[in-house]
This record gives sequence, structure tokens and C-alpha cells, in this order.
Amino acid sequence: MRLKDKIAIITGAGSGIGRETAFLFAKEGATIIVNDLNEEAGKSTVNEIISKNGKAIFIEADVTQVSDVKKLVEEVLNKYSRIDILFNNAGISGIGQIHEIEAEAWNNVFNVNVNGVFLVSKFVIPHMIAQKAGSIINMSSCIAEIGLANRASYAATKGAILSLTKSMQVDYAKYDIRINALMPGTIYTPFVEKYVADSDDPEATIASIKKRQLSEELGRPTDVAYAALYLASDESKFVMGSPFYIDGGVVNGK
Repeated sequence: MRLKDKIAIITGAGSGIGRETAFLFAKEGATIIVNDLNEEAGKSTVNEIISKNGKAIFIEADVTQVSDVKKLVEEVLNKYSRIDILFNNAGISGIGQIHEIEAEAWNNVFNVNVNGVFLVSKFVIPHMIAQKAGSIINMSSCIAEIGLANRASYAATKGAILSLTKSMQVDYAKYDIRINALMPGTIYTPFVEKYVADSDDPEATIASIKKRQLSEELGRPTDVAYAALYLASDESKFVMGSPFYIDGGVVNGK
């Protein structure tokens, strides 16, 4: 029970990495606030947790909207009086080279991936300051450290999140708040599974992904969830402002 009695908000917990992390955190004793824009998916995560005797509630909120985020945080505090863990996981992908990307699409990727982290953190942090404790985990990506074709907007947001994480840590270390970034490689989430299935040659697409890494296996959501668990737990009390790579050797292996 590595997170016994902890209160954890996980954004984008209706699917993929967020969903698997919610399951794992609940198994380790945390009460999970499942946040997602998709009510059906979010409630499915909650129901799965409860079916296994875990504790969870669903709160629908758009992480890009101030009013939604304020309401989310207020509901959690009214019900539980504290927030111990924030996992800023919600995000979207962006495809295309700079000259191909429409300004609206560029702004949308930044709005969700960067402003979403900013807003939820902005309203959670004052309460972590008051309790002088907390762990914030921001979802970056190993793409922040490498060049990857046709991913300009996505890469830019993940680089911004990594830099934001480091600056946040400097500001809030004195309050015993830890802020770290997860740096996954390509993880076989439902989104990636669909991307592969819709490609002209699924086998060649998977081979291309594997070529970027050292591991012969594609990463799974549970691989990232276990890294998040370590950062959320008291075991990582000396880990501050760090990028945590779960990339099968993409960045440091090659």
C-alpha cells in the first residue's frame, strides 16, 4: 500500500496511461479522482476501481477551462480536504511539419498539453503549499529530447512541459512539493494501436517504431504507470525536478 490514504487527481484517466495509472494507484491505497472529458470512459475507470474494492470518483472537467478546473479542485477539497498527488496526464497528439500545421491546430495542442498542466497546477499548488506536502507528475515525452519527423507541435509542447517542470520545482521545493516529469517513448495505448491499424502497413509501422529504441518490445501503459507510482510515493522523496525516462532506450540508449 505505497499510497495508503493519499488523495490523487489524475487528468485524462479515462483511457491509456491515465486509466492504468488510476488502477495501480488505487491498488496501492490511494483515493482516485478520475478526470476526463469523456464521461463514459471516466466512469468506466471508476467502476473498474470500485469493483476491485478501490476508492474513486469521477469529475468531468476540461483542463483548458478556468471555471472547470476551479470547480474540479473545489469539489475534491470539499470532499477530501486535501490533495496529495496531481498527475497532469491529459494531452493530445499533433501531427505535421511547421509549414503544414494550421494555426488553430497548433494552438489547440498547446492549449491542452501546456495550458492544461498550467491551470490544474495553478489551482492545486496553493493547497499543497498550505499542507507543506505534495507530489506533482507532469506528462512530458522523450520527444522533448530528440527530433522526430512530423511532430513539431507535439514536440514543442512536451519540451515546454519539461522546462516548466524544472522551474516549478525551483519555486516550490521550499514547501516540500516535488515536481517531476515522465518521459515516455512510444507507448502502445489505444491511440497508437489505432494509428498502427490505420497505417498502410501495420507491421512496417511497428518495425519503424521499434527501430527508434533498443527494446524489442513496445512500451505498455503499465510501464509508465509504475514509474508514476514511484514518483507519487514517498520512496522518491529525494527526486526533484527530474525527467524520468520510460522509453526503451530511445534517448540514452542510442
